[in-house]
Amino acid sequence: MYNWKSLVIWAGCLMGLPCCSVWADEAAVTHVTVRQRWPWSRLVDIDYVLTCDPTQRVDIAVAGFNGDLPLDLPTGAFSGDQYGVAEGSHRIVFDPTQTAYTNSEVMTRFRVALTPRAPALYLIVDLTKVAGEGGQIEYVYEDDLANGAYGTVATNPVAGVTSVIWTGVTNGLTYKTDKLVLRRVHSGVFTSGTGAQAITNDFYIEVFELTQRQRYRIMGQYNDDSYYKGSDRDIHPEERISYNTIRGATHDTPAINWPYTGASVGETSLLGLLRAKTGLAFDLPTSMQWEYACRAGTATAFNSGSDSESALNELGWHKGNSTTTCAVGLLRPNAWGIYDMHGNVEELCLDGFNGAETQRLRRNGSWYRQASYCAASYVAGVAPNATGGSYGLRVVLPLP
Repeated sequence: MYNWKSLVIWAGCLMGLPCCSVWADEAAVTHVTVRQRWPWSRLVDIDYVLTCDPTQRVDIAVAGFNGDLPLDLPTGAFSGDQYGVAEGSHRIVFDPTQTAYTNSEVMTRFRVALTPRAPALYLIVDLTKVAGEGGQIEYVYEDDLANGAYGTVATNPVAGVTSVIWTGVTNGLTYKTDKLVLRRVHSGVFTSGTGAQAITNDFYIEVFELTQRQRYRIMGQYNDDSYYKGSDRDIHPEERISYNTIRGATHDTPAINWPYTGASVGETSLLGLLRAKTGLAFDLPTSMQWEYACRAGTATAFNSGSDSESALNELGWHKGNSTTTCAVGLLRPNAWGIYDMHGNVEELCLDGFNGAETQRLRRNGSWYRQASYCAASYVAGVAPNATGGSYGLRVVLPLP
């Protein structure tokens, strides 16, 4: 950890260092200043001005240096205006205590380079690698899809919603077993089953429900409680998993009780192990994040634009068309390229059911429920330690 001596060194060395970078010949970052907060604290303010088209929203890539020496700074060391940023003056906050640099590695010439970039449409995480290992994190941009680098794509697959989706993600088993693929969802407003809602921050959400093999890659073992244990279990969704196994429990030390204990998760929970493996702050979606991602620009019961249960067979697995869980990604995705959000397994969310801490909320229908349970507005509760039924999940990566 940094002590007061090293903080004095930081305070004497952090100064404004201008940087200008261009993205798409439109966005530019200027007037960059880097200052440690006064009175001296560990936090460092990085102020900048973004110039771009008023309709644009860009991400800001941060590279840190000690003089000319590049620094390995994890994503979790930064907060503030870094994702989906509009033109104007902004601030990113750097917390050096979240890095590997200790008192013996004091940075005497710290500076940053800020680069505006198009928001990545997809994020791929290689679960066979560890945090910081080369090639573990991969970003896919819309231009990558347009030039065919990742296989097949579809444009505007749902009437009334403008979108581009990567359909080729279903062609490689690795994306269902050894890697996680997440889709960027931009902030916005929508009408939920309970009225108008606003999603204020972008986030990434898994395009598939977490599979049994992905759980194995994260936790080092399969779930013995799974109903489905066929030869292709690797590409079937994780099932019969409890909220406590995913995040940790109120009786743990320290206690895990969202939102009262914030984004904290238990070290040995599925999310704790996933965060340690990737260095990224994955979590369960809130109920509203889940429904927003499910609807994907539609306001109908089902995300194909239909209110009729007869449309469900092409979207999700329910009691009328399956007798067990099915491999993920076999049916039609929604307008944002997200699969199985109208059936297969019920998906656990962060929120308490009806505000009660004794139950957590679950969304989605499942293979053993009637079609009516698969509507986008369906919601129910479950005890945090319960593993009955076919409770599963898909993770999100919230963006600050």
